[in-house]
Amino acid sequence: MERLLHSGERVEKPWGYELIWAHTERYVGKILHIMKDESLSYQYHVVKDETIRLLSGALEMDLEVSGERNRIRLAPGECLHIVPGMKHRMTALEDCDVLEVSTPELDDVVRLEDRYGRVNPETSK
Repeated sequence: MERLLHSGERVEKPWGYELIWAHTERYVGKILHIMKDESLSYQYHVVKDETIRLLSGALEMDLEVSGERNRIRLAPGECLHIVPGMKHRMTALEDCDVLEVSTPELDDVVRLEDRYGRVNPETSK
């Protein structure tokens, strides 16, 4: 029973934190807490496929679709599917909680722009 029941793992980030509540060989579940006016990297994933749902707050997404960069605003309850290769960035307009469910490739992040100095366009780590 111990292996079935757990409280998750909190991972501190410069923009807030991730609470990883599920991590198996087939999928990962997280809650991202993004502080107001903070943003994640402008990034893409080679393999990782993810879907997000805004639980609370207001979130702006930069997305590149068909070579064109767009900005959309998500309201609580709205969902977005981010496919491999899609460039994207989340920015919190107010404190946000985002539910993310993805394939398990947590290190598959190619950072193109990052306000915290974590750019790595030549690798997927």
